[in-house]
Amino acid sequence: MAVARVTEVIGSSTKSWDDAVKEALKRANKTLRGLTGIEVTKMNAHIKNGKIAEYRAHVKITFILEG
Repeated sequence: MAVARVTEVIGSSTKSWDDAVKEALKRANKTLRGLTGIEVTKMNAHIKNGKIAEYRAHVKITFILEG
């Protein structure tokens, strides 16, 4: 029987929300193994001089615990 865990990560990008999600997943892949799912829970942006300067994606990443 597998046991899963969920962790929250915030990814950011100057390009798009899609890229921010990909950055969050890329970062999670560096330290977590057995990733099985991702859920975008919130998207927001930092505005500078009336324009979007940074897109942010809050995600929950599910992974299987080893052992």
